[in-house]
Amino acid sequence: MTTPLDLINLALLDAGVIGVGQTANAEDTNNAYTRLQFLIKQWDRKRYLVFQMQETGLTSTGAQSYSIGPGGQFNLPVRPDRLDNGCYFRQLVQSSPNQVDYPLELIESWEDYSRICLKKLSTFPAYVFYDPGFPLGTVYFWPVPQAGIYEMFLLSKISLSNLITSQTLVLDAILPNEYFQALYLTLAEILRTAYRLPVDPILSQRAKEAREVLRGANTALARLRMPDSMVRPGVYNPYSDQIT
Repeated sequence: MTTPLDLINLALLDAGVIGVGQTANAEDTNNAYTRLQFLIKQWDRKRYLVFQMQETGLTSTGAQSYSIGPGGQFNLPVRPDRLDNGCYFRQLVQSSPNQVDYPLELIESWEDYSRICLKKLSTFPAYVFYDPGFPLGTVYFWPVPQAGIYEMFLLSKISLSNLITSQTLVLDAILPNEYFQALYLTLAEILRTAYRLPVDPILSQRAKEAREVLRGANTALARLRMPDSMVRPGVYNPYSDQIT
């Protein structure tokens, strides 16, 4: 069984903070655990370091926007930093055995969402925009889906930091095995700088190789997508953002 304390002790040992047979004091252990939490929260933002995606659904209420995060309308343990391609909606037809999923195109920025002139248009939805507020984010669908007709599904990364909390005693049940070496070696790199020790090139190389194993395990390349305006007949004018 691998515990957070095991990772911390190995990181302190490989970083040269403690020697073989020595035990770290409580302050060093607590500080290392805090740094481990900070490290995992950073990894939450990197798609290639997160091993699983999550899908969450909600029946439309006719609202222009919906909250997402802990206790939000899209109820997730941690509000996502962004949505990923793969969001869709489904028309609720109780008598149909085969329901069709319709993809939703992501609007990536406030600037693009602001260019929509009639934001309260209510009809068949086609786009979704995510404003990553804190502690709750806000999701906008456009056109606005009518109440009770559609079920909306959002795709985002799971939160590693939500898996590893102060109450976590065993990591084997919640993390794939390849994470352990990457975590403790990266933490060891951080601890060397925290204790004002010189950079260890061998340790840094080992940590990089361990993270590359995660990258290879988690990278999933979607099919290449192009904006409609780039593939329709005509010549694209980058100054007017129009096909001429």
